[in-house]
Amino acid sequence: WYQRRVRGIPELVERARKLKVTAGDQPGADLGPVISPQSKARIERLIQSGVDEGASLPLDGRNISVPGYEKGNFVGPTIMSGVKPNMECYREEIFGPVLNIIEADTMDEAIGIVNDNPYGNGCAIFTNSGSAARKFTNEVDVGQIGVNVPIPVPLPMFSFHRISGLLPWRC
Repeated sequence: WYQRRVRGIPELVERARKLKVTAGDQPGADLGPVISPQSKARIERLIQSGVDEGASLPLDGRNISVPGYEKGNFVGPTIMSGVKPNMECYREEIFGPVLNIIEADTMDEAIGIVNDNPYGNGCAIFTNSGSAARKFTNEVDVGQIGVNVPIPVPLPMFSFHRISGLLPWRC
């Protein structure tokens, strides 16, 4: 069971490695800089907190160098696995290109993890089961849900869910 659950992580890492990080206005850019040096430092601190608390880091985007923008506010794609709901990197909204992978043993546990998070902007489920997808989408309380696709980046008309819409901008 564990092998089946984690076998997609190496493929995900390889796909994320191929994302083009550059100034966001250049053709073919997948990721641009984060908004400020303070935001970059905050993102990097939250990544490190995950590592310090026991998460694995199959893809670390902290030391990315973008030619022509060596002093830019860039954080490359980052994937953390083995994240637990009590970790700071999960409890805080990262506002950066970081994917936290949290595993659950049951559907009810997964739904509980999602619903216990105070932010609830979005989540995704990857499954071959229509009934599992239906149960998940009906029982999670979030703003956006992806089924076999990652959730899209929030657009200007997206209303943030739960306390995300109530907090002052903290980047």
